[in-house]
Amino acid sequence: MVRFLLYSNEFDVEAIVKTSSQYHWQGHKWPGDYWEEPIFEAYAEVHSNLIKHDPRYPTVEYLESITKLGNVSDNAEMTIETEGSQHIADVLLDETDNRPIWLQAWGGPNSIARALKTIEEQHPEKMETVAKKLRFYFIWEQDSTFQKYIRNAWAKPYNIPTIISDQFITFGYWWQRWDMPAEPASYFSEPWMQQNIFKSDNSLIAYYKERTKDKLGGREAFMGEGDSPSFIHQIPTGLRSTESPNWGGWGGRYVHIRENTWLDKVPVDGYKYPSGRWYTSTGWGRQNYDSAEQSKLEEYFKPITRWVGAIQNDFAARVDWSDKPYDEANHQPVVKLAHALNFKAKPGATVALSAEGTSDPDGDTLAYAWWQYEEADSYDGSVAISNANQQEAAFVVPAGAEPGKTIHIICEVTDNGSPQLTRYQRVVVEVE
Repeated sequence: MVRFLLYSNEFDVEAIVKTSSQYHWQGHKWPGDYWEEPIFEAYAEVHSNLIKHDPRYPTVEYLESITKLGNVSDNAEMTIETEGSQHIADVLLDETDNRPIWLQAWGGPNSIARALKTIEEQHPEKMETVAKKLRFYFIWEQDSTFQKYIRNAWAKPYNIPTIISDQFITFGYWWQRWDMPAEPASYFSEPWMQQNIFKSDNSLIAYYKERTKDKLGGREAFMGEGDSPSFIHQIPTGLRSTESPNWGGWGGRYVHIRENTWLDKVPVDGYKYPSGRWYTSTGWGRQNYDSAEQSKLEEYFKPITRWVGAIQNDFAARVDWSDKPYDEANHQPVVKLAHALNFKAKPGATVALSAEGTSDPDGDTLAYAWWQYEEADSYDGSVAISNANQQEAAFVVPAGAEPGKTIHIICEVTDNGSPQLTRYQRVVVEVE
């Protein structure tokens, strides 16, 4: 929740609904109905400093007004209309705003299920309109309500994009349970966390630090934030990851399995995905993190681990925002391209790439890296990018590239501030 609040300027947050899961509900490992209150109190203390960096940070009064108790009485309970489920329904039924609505489930999706059931029962004529706005990102299926209700009543008939993540576990408690490559692991280490995060003694970071020490037996390394990839996915970094689950970005990359459901790509030839829930007992990473070949684990978790350095540096900068005035903190570069993000080119054609117009709000020196995101391509091959470390670069569309295939080129721009911050633009070239 602390990281989420430090990114709450990036989204229009419409609802925070407390829900149950297979791991916790009222009467079973429940943290209390009002567990968020001390976090909100700490956020209120740093809010006046955060808005020096971005005035879009919501007030604590607003956050409190949209925080509701959902279906928490039992695991997978969705028969009772609750304050939380009704609030979700009200947001979905709002006809004044047709932008996509991301419904994230950090626990079970049962409060979402109840909200959708209310709409089905009371406003069946509005189901199609509501469904067009819906996007799901679930951290596992932490109860049975997606399979038992949401999938067949909503996701399948209305073709709702649905991401169900298992690779999140490398950003959660499991990051220490497999041999994560040294470079991303260094950003979770005790020295890095102490130097970049826990250096702050404001109340919000103090809360985060104490929770970390409680989880890790007094250590001050990264405690794991398994739910964070669900909102990290929607941070507008320039990677355009919300345009398709298989394009990839800070919240991972996913492959189409069935209907409009997207799961983690399992690096095993002939692997058969379960027909039902993707969760603790079936997720490939959760089931194999301590037994699979190292190369397979690295491939499976790479859609998130490849970005860990940039993600953690960005978090560290926001910790600074909660303490420092604007001119003493670092801010993300603004990446602009001098051409369209999507265009077509014939085999053999030279594609000119330009990030002219890119700037940094702090006047920092910028480093450029143009690279092919091969995992996101439908073209099966590599391209050679000339001047890949310059503001302007180019590549030639391979002669054998088939019409309709796509090549994804990332423009990655990093400043020399402290911490170093990175933003992107993605160019998608379709072969003519």
